[in-house]
Amino acid sequence: MSERMELENDRLLRALARQPVDRTPVWMMRQAGRYLPEYREVRAQAGSFMDLCRDRDRACEVTLQPLERYPLDAAILFSDILTIPDAMGLGLYFETGEGPKFRKPVRTPEAVEALSVPDAERDLDYVMNAVATIRRELNGRVPLIGFSGSPWTLATYMVEGASSKDFRHVKAMLYDTPDTMHRLLDLLARAVTDYLNAQIRAGAQVVQIFDTWGGALSTPAYEAFSLRYMKQIVDGLIREREGRRVPVILFTKNGGQWLEAQADSGADALGLDWSTELSGARARVGQRVALQGNLDPNVLFAHPRAIRDEVARILASYGSGPGHVFNLGHGISQFTDPERVTAFVEALHELSPAYHQG
Repeated sequence: MSERMELENDRLLRALARQPVDRTPVWMMRQAGRYLPEYREVRAQAGSFMDLCRDRDRACEVTLQPLERYPLDAAILFSDILTIPDAMGLGLYFETGEGPKFRKPVRTPEAVEALSVPDAERDLDYVMNAVATIRRELNGRVPLIGFSGSPWTLATYMVEGASSKDFRHVKAMLYDTPDTMHRLLDLLARAVTDYLNAQIRAGAQVVQIFDTWGGALSTPAYEAFSLRYMKQIVDGLIREREGRRVPVILFTKNGGQWLEAQADSGADALGLDWSTELSGARARVGQRVALQGNLDPNVLFAHPRAIRDEVARILASYGSGPGHVFNLGHGISQFTDPERVTAFVEALHELSPAYHQG
């Protein structure tokens, strides 16, 4: 896609550029997912989670489902953060109730040396096909967000072989053989750069790097083994496409203590979880980046009045002026009542214009 397509709704892009908007734009992490009955129906038809990801028409369908329910300001590609290690031949699979697992964990220098950067256009073509299909079906309605896991987050799954609470295998590698860890992370940074650039060429208009497990590191380890490689990715990304800037959002869960360093990464915006107050974050980063966040997803289990009060509190915490994208402080729970999401979005639409007048 080389010609610029005019967007009916470009609030997200303007907010990420810290430009004036009429109200605070909103999208949600895990926007399409098990909280929606229509998603569960398509997921059952697909046969498995990865079969759903690899079916471009079904992936497009579930990407668009939330936009049919709610007046959101962006679509986010339906995929998984572990597509890159899967393309490396590590044997990704999912067990009910246990999350993702790999048949071939990467725990030795020899295992790292055996890895190679996948060709995103060839080995992950199903993702690019989904991106192109979604862009076509959106037809300029809202922007499309592409994404990847950060190198550190991908490495945690690859080395642990599954989700982990203590990260003992990956941290042992980090401290015992830091050179091996750096080789793995550099390889992953190159893979993520190629992957996100392929998504941008296929039609993604914004990209987000999900550093889900960066907050599990010490400050020196975060700077050396997580942030360093996200900066490497940002430096290598396509930053203009179709005559428009392609913004980059960096989100480190539990990473609010490192905002100043993150703001120097070259990203356009920083995502915040609910443990970092927006007012303090805005004072710390100034005008360097936009901020995205940060409603606690569990607020959506409360009554609509309480949801509205929390939306109001977050808007007041950020204050007036541009540069705020409203989002959850992490992913929406599968047990959330879709009607609570309606209450959330309606409250935001009602309350946020006051912060963008004059």
